[in-house]
Amino acid sequence: MKKRLMQLGLLLATFVMIFSCFTAAFISTAQADQTKLEAKAAITMDAQTGQILFQQNANQKLAVASCTKILTLAVIEQDIADGKLSWNQKIKINRKVAKTSTDWHFSNVELKAGHRYTVRSLCESMMIVSADGSAEALALASAGSTAAFNKKMQAVAKKAGVHDAKIYNMIGLSNGELGSNGIKGVSKKAENAFSAKDMALISRYLVTKYPDALNITKATNVEFKVDDKQSYNMLNINGMLPNNGNAPKNGTMDGLKTGSTDKAGNCFVGTGVFNNRRLITVVLGTDIHDYSKQFKETNKMLEAVQGAYQPVTLKQPSDLKKLTNQVRVAHGKRKTVKIGLKQTAALWLPKGSKINQVSGQLTLSKGKRTIGQHKLRVPLKKGETVGQIKVTPIKGQPSLHLPVVSQQNVTKKSLMN
Repeated sequence: MKKRLMQLGLLLATFVMIFSCFTAAFISTAQADQTKLEAKAAITMDAQTGQILFQQNANQKLAVASCTKILTLAVIEQDIADGKLSWNQKIKINRKVAKTSTDWHFSNVELKAGHRYTVRSLCESMMIVSADGSAEALALASAGSTAAFNKKMQAVAKKAGVHDAKIYNMIGLSNGELGSNGIKGVSKKAENAFSAKDMALISRYLVTKYPDALNITKATNVEFKVDDKQSYNMLNINGMLPNNGNAPKNGTMDGLKTGSTDKAGNCFVGTGVFNNRRLITVVLGTDIHDYSKQFKETNKMLEAVQGAYQPVTLKQPSDLKKLTNQVRVAHGKRKTVKIGLKQTAALWLPKGSKINQVSGQLTLSKGKRTIGQHKLRVPLKKGETVGQIKVTPIKGQPSLHLPVVSQQNVTKKSLMN
């Protein structure tokens, strides 16, 4: 009898422990879902996987002001990678750009007409103090006109996964504020419009394809040489960089860009390392009269995400529920082939949950699967992509699609065998 009571007590304790873990995971996830930011839109995304950890009106198109310059920098980075521009190349400033750079309505460092500035210096001033004249100078050097540069911006945006943003200029000002460099036939009031998700995708593209961009955006202060006699010490206006009052407590922010107009409000797109993972954060449309609000709301979002979720490493398909590391092969010299992830991924899961509690669904590639869709056709080469795994780490958030590759060579079965 005593032994039986002890067994019942042990069973009850185990049940309570399991229930507590489930409840803790549910409560933490609910808290993240219920967090409401004082902003028009927001999102947090894992930079490697694209996993969305938080979103609020994330698909609504909104004015983003100078956050546009993240896309402008991505175009310049592409030009440099393609050999069309170089960091040390000097760009001569014309009178129109010089006039923009001294307009007190805009964010700027002064650019002297006829003077030459390196591409790096112009990019630094564009990203560190949001210099509008510098963005204009870069765009004209890259494409010759605002309209031509807009096409390059649209092309890079598509590479990042953004297809329907409204792009009128390289700065984020209204079309009319660009004066003669504005787009003809477009309303003077027109401003670039992106969703929070658009900005996250563009930022993810920038920091993964051109990680050197962070060397510019993380600099706290840089000397800008206006001419041979005058220089200006640029202090980074990103209030979330280390040693700033709004720097996050549990992680380090090292980019990207603020933006502010009457239409856009105060906006901030950030990136940094949290829980050893690079995240992209976007907060759009905070109170125009409170500059620190954009940073405070970003911190609120990060705290909600970190309080609810934790990254867990996914090494192989069989780590997920219902999946194995093998797929059957049709007419091959072997009956099955080993498969694996194209690259190890980290999935953010509700705290208290484990990777083997998450279900995965394997879909074989159209060109490699049989009519029944459950076998692979031969030949197969080691390392070639043969399908993808659909997984939903966080209930209510979009699913991820992770590429799967063959880990073996498989040749066709001989008719003689």
